[in-house]
Amino acid sequence: MDQAKLLAYAVQKLEGLGIPYMVVGSFTSSAYGDPRFTQDIDIVVDLRADQVSALCEAFPAADFYVSREAARAAIEQRSQFNVIHPESGNKIDFMIARADPWGAEQLRRRQAIRFLPDLTAYVARPEDVILGKLLYYEEGGSEKHLRDITGILKAGTPVDRAYIEHWSQQLGVGHVWEAIQTRMSGG
Repeated sequence: MDQAKLLAYAVQKLEGLGIPYMVVGSFTSSAYGDPRFTQDIDIVVDLRADQVSALCEAFPAADFYVSREAARAAIEQRSQFNVIHPESGNKIDFMIARADPWGAEQLRRRQAIRFLPDLTAYVARPEDVILGKLLYYEEGGSEKHLRDITGILKAGTPVDRAYIEHWSQQLGVGHVWEAIQTRMSGG
């Protein structure tokens, strides 16, 4: 199962179960900016404990690996768990939605777009993808996140810079956002 089919499968299951979600990460930054290969699919979910069994059952053990215990722990710890398709090696990182004002705001702002030729899915808005990438960069220092951000900005995707400025300050990554803007302006 290639990544596009795995994503379509996951979206169908999430929507069928009524679990609020949004695709984030490199899959989404590629849709808004420069396409690049990614090793996994990142999906933020607003998953409740009473939905864990149904979600795990939507990925049958004959075709997928998923741990109910890891999913439950992810809810408690506000972290993530994986669903792996062993035959292809593709995986989904299901990230539990943040329990803070930005987490609520980005879920509220998500938008349904034609994400692939035959798939409409909820995705994070470009500003929220940029903010997520700023956080990932701050956490791990990987330049790929900065490339993804500049790819979105250089592609001419309309972004609300005031929104990014506000939340980057609130999330403690304003200095990274300022450095990116300085770099892009040649300063």
